[in-house]
Amino acid sequence: MALERDWEAGQDQERCLAKLQWAIQQLEGKADPAQLSKTAELVIQTMTGPWRFFHTPEHIFEVGESGDAIEVLAALFHDLVYVQVDQGVSVNISGYISAFVKEITGQLVIRDRTELPNDIMFEMVSQLFGFVPEQVLLPTAGQNEFLSAVIAAKFLEHALPAAQIAQVVACIEATIPFRKHSASGLSPSDSLYERLHHVNQVMSFGWNDEQLSSVVQRSVRLANRDVENFAYPSAADFLDNTWNLLPETNHDLKNANSYTVHGYRVSLQKMEGFMYYLKPELVFQTFGAEPSALVYQQLITRTQRNLDVARLYLGSKLLSIAVIEALSQRLGRDIPLATMMGELPSQGRSVAQLENFLPQLSMSVAPATDLEWDVLSLVEKGRGQASSYDIKNSPVATYIIKSIGFAESRRLLAQAKEFFKGTLTAEAFLKACDRTVVETITNGIVQVFENRKIAVRGLSVESKV
Repeated sequence: MALERDWEAGQDQERCLAKLQWAIQQLEGKADPAQLSKTAELVIQTMTGPWRFFHTPEHIFEVGESGDAIEVLAALFHDLVYVQVDQGVSVNISGYISAFVKEITGQLVIRDRTELPNDIMFEMVSQLFGFVPEQVLLPTAGQNEFLSAVIAAKFLEHALPAAQIAQVVACIEATIPFRKHSASGLSPSDSLYERLHHVNQVMSFGWNDEQLSSVVQRSVRLANRDVENFAYPSAADFLDNTWNLLPETNHDLKNANSYTVHGYRVSLQKMEGFMYYLKPELVFQTFGAEPSALVYQQLITRTQRNLDVARLYLGSKLLSIAVIEALSQRLGRDIPLATMMGELPSQGRSVAQLENFLPQLSMSVAPATDLEWDVLSLVEKGRGQASSYDIKNSPVATYIIKSIGFAESRRLLAQAKEFFKGTLTAEAFLKACDRTVVETITNGIVQVFENRKIAVRGLSVESKV
């Protein structure tokens, strides 16, 4: 397995180096081959960190796909720093930003003017992001993109003129996700245009209004490709990407058969809350003719549909895990999910799982809308693919929905959230649920335990032979 990972990393590094060389050649730059090789190695080492499940080398290659040279370079660097995923700044890249930022009580802060070196690249990146000395960097407000852009600018400084690097940085700035309009009513791309206009004057790039607009339009094009999964035609594919994001923020999920019921539920709950916060207009950007009005409306429509599916899907899974969590509290506080539901299937080994002991039901309460039918299909048949920490279908959620229907499930989800907050006890929540449903799931868990007992007895007998 380790050899396979090393081989894949080597392939990705060669691919990254080829893209760097191509892009700089297209821009008529002059790069030091050794420096480019070092850059490719750094990018891939960082993007293949232990907690990277979605923001991987494949992601940066996809974001740069079909783009011009500026977009390709921006794509390669745009997710290099991801503090909350990597649990800090990778040792391999910290040396490239330590002159500009410091850590104070667990937060990264831009150094004050007396500490900052006289560095034209850092000054340009700061102006394009609208960041100032002593500013506290926030993970949800451009911290990762800003630091990634600083590293990109410093690595490209030897190969490209400042005007081209500024365009790369503008693309990276545009990938700061899910931003609302400013207090003065400017969109993120409008604000970027204004900052580009300022940098253009300060650094004497000589861009006219048409050229400035073109830079912003390219940035919007790249930023929209960065989040294109939100507008996938298939909701199952969209959910696959969502499931790849979960272990990046809950690292316990990497340990497939030891993460707790509570930990899994918290991950689902955070994602469901995020989906309800998100509006399609916060996902995709527009500036001038990029994208066209027709394409933009298609993106918005598909995104709204995927968000609707995700909200109902996550809510259904939350209700099912609430029942499991409430039952698990009869055993203890931090019970592994595998203890309650059985271990995930593994190659060549058959294990008892809760789903094996749930009855195959016909529909008691039919879905009322196309959306409900789609979500029922997703929980029953599964997302596009299984993940390393979870199966792709949801047997418990399927059983509950088929038993009581979506309307009653929504009502019980509100009760489940009171249980999550601690304003409703586990037993009170279970009492509010359908009695037959709770008893069936309880009996299924008991059967999982019984099968373990039989397996242990079998091992015990064998050991005496």
